[in-house]
Amino acid sequence: MIVSLPVIVRYRFLILVSALGVLLTSTAVIAEDDDVIITVDSTNLQFSPSDITIKEGQAVRFFWSGELLPHNAVSTDGLFDSGEPSRNVDYRFVFEAGTNGTYEFVCEPHEQLGMVGEITVQPMNGAQDEPGETEPGYSESSKGRSHLISYGLGLIVLSISALFLFRYGALKSTIFRKE
Repeated sequence: MIVSLPVIVRYRFLILVSALGVLLTSTAVIAEDDDVIITVDSTNLQFSPSDITIKEGQAVRFFWSGELLPHNAVSTDGLFDSGEPSRNVDYRFVFEAGTNGTYEFVCEPHEQLGMVGEITVQPMNGAQDEPGETEPGYSESSKGRSHLISYGLGLIVLSISALFLFRYGALKSTIFRKE
């Protein structure tokens, strides 16, 4: 025996399921990464931003593409080095636990022209930020995958919603053809 729900109930259910899918998908997109991106201001030969403050465990990503002049980012104490100066750089460095402090970095070819920057790394706070601990129920290796899973779940819910909407439209057109 097939139970037929009133059209308005089915319509409201589809809206609710669609809204849930959008919510799950948008949450995954927002919660991606907390990297701080540093680029190059070619006009003034400066890093942009040139001074940042982060916490231990965060990463700094040096990224530029298609620059007229080659650049690099090198810590003056040798902690990180993006490599040889290049017009295209995508270098990421994670400041692990125990690296709190202030780090000056330079673009080697343009250091004398004032192309320098500073990264201040603050220590982790309290038991919640202890190394190796993450959100309850998540291991360090599964932390990144949880976003992928919620994004996939959102896409599945949206796909099912679209299928139901399609079937609802087909059913509705069949009913109107019979009348």
